[in-house]
Amino acid sequence: MSVDIYWRIAMEGDQKSLYEPGSSRGGFAPHLSGGVAPGLNRAAAGGDGFTHADYMAEVVRASEESGFVGGLLPSFPHTDDPWAAAATLAAESRTYRFMVAFQPGFLHPVQAARMSATLQRATGGRLVYNIISGGGGPQQLWWGDTIGHDDRYARTSEFLDVLKGVWDGGDFSYDGRFYQVKDGGLPPALTGQPFPEIYFSGSSPAAIEAAGRHADYYLSWLEPFDALSEKFAAVRARSPKPPKFAVRIDILARETEQEAWDILDRGWAGLPERRPEREGGDSVGARRSRDFAAGAADSPRALEIAPNVWGGFDRLRPGPAFGLVGDYGQVADRLNELIGLGVDAFILAGVPHLEEARRVGRHVLPLLKGISS
Repeated sequence: MSVDIYWRIAMEGDQKSLYEPGSSRGGFAPHLSGGVAPGLNRAAAGGDGFTHADYMAEVVRASEESGFVGGLLPSFPHTDDPWAAAATLAAESRTYRFMVAFQPGFLHPVQAARMSATLQRATGGRLVYNIISGGGGPQQLWWGDTIGHDDRYARTSEFLDVLKGVWDGGDFSYDGRFYQVKDGGLPPALTGQPFPEIYFSGSSPAAIEAAGRHADYYLSWLEPFDALSEKFAAVRARSPKPPKFAVRIDILARETEQEAWDILDRGWAGLPERRPEREGGDSVGARRSRDFAAGAADSPRALEIAPNVWGGFDRLRPGPAFGLVGDYGQVADRLNELIGLGVDAFILAGVPHLEEARRVGRHVLPLLKGISS
């Protein structure tokens, strides 16, 4: 078995560390003292500026050199567009795959097929999809999307039906609830490109049903391992052709376990007494994460819900709650356990993304079983 290991590209900006909040590298945050980006535009600065795009390119090069097969380009209202970023960053790498996160509701599937085939042709087939259907709440409304939770997954299924239908040209017609196409197809010059692998996110029954139809990889945030196993079993039960499985995981690995915990303790000590309430939404995955860590918020160690599995990362940086903490061997052991549970791919991340890509590549990846390179 070959396991693909991706890294995450911090399109929203990057903290200096888990105990220093605030974006100081990349992103669209105000310029902070000591930050390396956003800087002045290169042309305006006489060639000396350093922009957030330059920082993303540094992370791409570092993670490719460190053994990762590709990188996830997440999508948020406050970031660059991941499609455009992938087209720009592809020139910074040779074999690196770009996993573009996007919500199908904001792009017509015929146009998505044309964009995708163009990228495949230009990059030699290095585009990968991370299909997300949205977490509801204020962020979903930012996009102008008022479709309800389960209907978003029905729309995603139709979107992928159409995209696949027009991919190889011909006269494809479709009359669905959300999309109608008459004699659609790609121009001959774009046909025949490899179809991007689909990583499909979502934890609700509606998401699992859609993933079972379309996913090459069912992608989940990290959860307690027994809960992950149950979720994978549910996906298999609802899949005409069961997908492979992937997990998105933050990593804090150091030479010793105590060194890793010292970083968390330092970050925890700097938290305000009352953290702002999270924005509302209908994400089942986010609710599951909160439920797993419920009642264990009084100390960092209380959020270790299993050996080396820590549920407090969302307190120290934006993003999912659960990740792995420990020395290099412990973190590798937990990843190998997940491989043993049937995980075929990982999207790893660390703060800051540049240095941690090199650290994880040097000290953790060589300890994993059956990884691709």
